[in-house]
Amino acid sequence: SMATVAGYKAVIIAAERLPKMFPLLMTAAGTVPPAKVLVLGAGVAGLMAIATARRLGAVVEAYDVRAAAGQDVKSLGAKFLEVDLGGIETQDAGGYAKELSEEALQRGRDMVAKHAATSDVIITTAQIPGRRAPLMLTEAAIASMRPGSVVVDLAAGTGGNCPLTKPGENVVQNGVTIMGPLNLPSTAPLHASQLYSRNLVSFLSLVQSGGALKIDMNDEILKGACVAYQGGSLHPKVAAALGQPVG
Repeated sequence: SMATVAGYKAVIIAAERLPKMFPLLMTAAGTVPPAKVLVLGAGVAGLMAIATARRLGAVVEAYDVRAAAGQDVKSLGAKFLEVDLGGIETQDAGGYAKELSEEALQRGRDMVAKHAATSDVIITTAQIPGRRAPLMLTEAAIASMRPGSVVVDLAAGTGGNCPLTKPGENVVQNGVTIMGPLNLPSTAPLHASQLYSRNLVSFLSLVQSGGALKIDMNDEILKGACVAYQGGSLHPKVAAALGQPVG
């Protein structure tokens, strides 16, 4: 739910910063071409960014290492950019992107750099749970962008998808603004709070029954959220971080 808010607000702040309008306009004073937006990462935040940019009239392209995300991107009216990763498995059982090899990541960066040169706005959302955000937008790609272009890096809090990103700051490089917002959901506190509180109520309804604690480890939601169980079983990611066995 917070990613939904962040994806929406990312487009709004990019549109405010961009010295252009988003939609195609055909007027007596001339024709204004639509802005071109590139979204990196087609998870919840990325899909919301795509939908918002499309509503504002932009032409949108999107890239995600997960080929399965292509259908979602196309359903929103955006073009999905595909890269041949040689059959590498790119998502885990929960649907999140896996950490890829450097070679696979480089193939994606090369393709992104080509499309960055013609983009007015780039919104990056690529993150891997429990890991540093992958580098998706290189300094060379930024250098190829036109002055006045805007990058909004939603992965700023986990290292950023661009090496020029500074968490919580706006950086201008060769006329390109790189924004690294840290807490966009807080800029829409009413709906962010409503969505988050609904999540908490729904979650708590799973862990209790009649006021008594009820942990069903066959429930995928509870299993994925449980750090430790009955003094022995650790969540795989927690166990890996502590160097402990899972069981």
